[in-house]
Amino acid sequence: MTLLRVLLFLALGLTASALGALFLFQRHLIYPGAFGAGFGEGERGVPAGTEAVTLTTSDGHRLYGLWRAPEPGRGVVLTFHGNGSFPEPHAARFSNGVWRAAGWGTLAIAYRGYPGSTGSPSEAGLIEDGLAAYRFVRDRAPDAPILLHGHSMGAAVAVAVAAREPHLGLYLEAPFVSLTRLVGEHFPLLPRLLLRDTWRSDRRIGAAAGLILIVHGTDDPVIPAAHGRDLAALAGTRARFVAVPGDHVSLLGQRDAEAEATFRPVLSAEPIPTMPR
Repeated sequence: MTLLRVLLFLALGLTASALGALFLFQRHLIYPGAFGAGFGEGERGVPAGTEAVTLTTSDGHRLYGLWRAPEPGRGVVLTFHGNGSFPEPHAARFSNGVWRAAGWGTLAIAYRGYPGSTGSPSEAGLIEDGLAAYRFVRDRAPDAPILLHGHSMGAAVAVAVAAREPHLGLYLEAPFVSLTRLVGEHFPLLPRLLLRDTWRSDRRIGAAAGLILIVHGTDDPVIPAAHGRDLAALAGTRARFVAVPGDHVSLLGQRDAEAEATFRPVLSAEPIPTMPR
């Protein structure tokens, strides 16, 4: 066997090993918050105005959540955090400022596998977590319309829930069109068929009802603003895309006053029809 053949076999072997490892451990990259250090005992705080709650999913997992009940006649912001984040920042945000002043309630959850929740993350699992959160809000505040909010990966969860359940509208920050497209843009040589979770918001956004507000940072290095713009185009005339100065994180909350003013009038509108399953 020539040296060239030996090197070729070694290269093929290393490539196969690398791809195999990537296939097996890709969810560590997709859901880093579930595999990080998390919180030490006594470190987790409950934002003022909220209470810690436990949700149960249809497949038996227990999820940590933070809940604030709405005032009579007001809605609930059901918010989903990004893949490397936790529910506390969103719970604090939607329990204060313009949201609190207008009487909104909120629920923020930790996905399965994230600190405080059981299980391990996957696309199907996180969608079930979102549906369990939706059912919790319906149980605690049966007459309150639900505004679905999500940031980054959480936007994909919000869109998936919106495709399944009636809702007031969608408020998305830094969403991606699909994980397939995003991975292809960042890692063009990676075979996308290896992706176990594809998060095709582009295929789900059309089933969402109500108004859709999409906000994206112009300098987002993680999810380019073109994703938010393209997702809004796929949603049609019900969607509004707003580009704001900032990156993947600094855009958060920049348009909360506009969002609250956009969705508040819908609270007194006709009941939202049940989406076909």
